[in-house]
Parts: sequence; structure tokens; C-alpha cells
Amino acid sequence: MTVASANRVMLLGAPGAGKGTVAKGLSDRFGLTHVSTGDILRKAVAAGTELGREVQSILAAGHLVPDETMIKLLRDRVQEADCRLPDGTPCFLLDGFPRTSGQAEALLRNGLAPEVVIYLEVDDDVIVRRLCGRRTCPGCGNPHHVEFAPPAVAGVCDRCGVKLVQRPDDQEEPIRRRLAAFASQTELLVEWYGDQIERVDGSMPADVVLATVVERLSGKVGLALI
Repeated sequence: MTVASANRVMLLGAPGAGKGTVAKGLSDRFGLTHVSTGDILRKAVAAGTELGREVQSILAAGHLVPDETMIKLLRDRVQEADCRLPDGTPCFLLDGFPRTSGQAEALLRNGLAPEVVIYLEVDDDVIVRRLCGRRTCPGCGNPHHVEFAPPAVAGVCDRCGVKLVQRPDDQEEPIRRRLAAFASQTELLVEWYGDQIERVDGSMPADVVLATVVERLSGKVGLALI
């Protein structure tokens, strides 16, 4: 197993850029705990605490969780043992937050700012191709892709034989709207983090992308094998 010596990493990339694959690879190789804002919100709601109930009502109304609440949840999460080195130093892989320069500033104020930002850059047309081709089994949840991981029988789940479906937001028009929103947010984050950013071509094969990220991290923050 490997660990990072006092390291905080942030993954930045559009929907469909491959952040989940990279996050899993880095967690496996370096022992970095993958901290996802989506997971944090789901855990808060499931816990049923006062803050969790507040989050549930916000999400149920279709609103975004305020920055102050999100920072509070994140701060609590990274206090847990799996996000700390033995000396108490924060050590984690952040995904899905911050999305704005205001959130980045809040991280800095709370001592949680990333030491290095990995930016997976992928052309919009490539992302549209990736996301439009996704198909999911409503029975067992098994994922497929019409081009990259097609089922043996067209339109039918390999695992349970149920007809595959396409998520409504995996259509080109909503995908391009999400990408446009991401681009407007990212411009400010790129300016905020400046030379902390390591740009990686996320359109390469997944194993090549991961190998590139590992190499960049090793040179930037000195991840060490043990």
C-alpha cells in the first residue's frame, strides 16, 4: 500500500471527464481517501442529524446547498481518521468541490485548500460522445455503453436481461448546458489556483490518464511508496 506525506489533492474536470476513474486509481495506489461532496450529502441525510435534515429539505426543494453548510459538512468529514495522517495533517482527495472561487476561498480560510489541482481536460465533443452512449440497467444497475462497452444483445443487460435505458440528462442538449455551466465556473477556478494546476489530457485511454496523473503527483508533492 502507498500513502501520501501530508498531501491534499483536488480533482477538477467536467462531467464525463473521468474523475471517478482517476479518483479510484489514486485511492488504490496512494491510500488517499476519496472525499466526494455527493457522498457527504447522502451521508448527512442518512444520519438524520439536525444538519442532515436541513440538507434534506434543501435538496428536496431542488436548491443548491449553501456554501457555509457545505464547508461545515466538509470540515467535519475531513476530521475523520481516514482523512488524517498520524500527526493530524489533513490528507485527502477532493472531488466535486469547490465549484466557485468563493468556495475555494472558504477552503483556504478553513485550512483545507488543496496543494495540487489535477485538471482533466477533455473536449466537449468527446464528453458528449461518452455520456450520450451510456446505458443503464434499471433492474440491477449494471452500466453499459453503446460504443465502449456494448451489451452482447443490443439494448439488453448482459447480467439480467432487462432492457437498458438512457438517463434523460444523458442527451446532447442537457449535456452541453452542463458543460457550458462548468466552463464558466472553471474559468474562475483556474485563475484562482493558477500554477497549482496540473493539466492532464483526459481524452487519452483511462490507464494512460491515470499513469499520467500518478507521475504528475509524484513529482509535485512527493508521494512516497511504503
